[in-house]
Amino acid sequence: MLTIWGRANSVNVQKVLWCCDELGLPFERIDAGMQFGGNDRPEYLAMNPNGRVPTLIDDGFVLWESNSILRYLAMQYGKGTTLYPAEPKVRASVDRWLDWSLSTLQPAERPVFWGYVRTSAAERDVARLNADAATVAGLWRMIDRQLQGRDFLECGTFTLADLVLGAYARRWYGLDAQIDRPATPDLDRWYQGIGGRAGFRQHVGVPLS
Repeated sequence: MLTIWGRANSVNVQKVLWCCDELGLPFERIDAGMQFGGNDRPEYLAMNPNGRVPTLIDDGFVLWESNSILRYLAMQYGKGTTLYPAEPKVRASVDRWLDWSLSTLQPAERPVFWGYVRTSAAERDVARLNADAATVAGLWRMIDRQLQGRDFLECGTFTLADLVLGAYARRWYGLDAQIDRPATPDLDRWYQGIGGRAGFRQHVGVPLS
């Protein structure tokens, strides 16, 4: 059985849990990070020198970095599925969204999420948050354009690209009460569709915290 170290409210942990559900993989999850601590202990750092979550253990094989974990799970256990297509050009098209999520979307999204969800109202810099949210809105408008005439981001089927961006979209849509989101009809349609998947409902579509 797989072992996954990481708290359930981490978006990067949620991606891995959702992927396991898509692949029908049983796992044990061990709380680590933030309020649970443990990720700064020597035994954890021996597995993951970054001291972050998630960390995956599969029959003695240890892997960290969430998108690397997703790729590994799809290659190891997802043969015959559409999660991570084998054809090089299609796979590269999926990979670019995984890379983009870490290089562009997450750095822009993180201060908005932390500012509204993990910072008390009295301590918020609302003007800064509004400016940051406008930047994130521009990124989601780009995804909205990508989804015009499409049910999924790439190759006409659900892939890791939809899974990864779907996890971040949950945060974006979860801030409706705090921010003014621009009209994104194709993004809305896509999000409603992936939000019906069992793994999303169980591991991602939970209250923000």
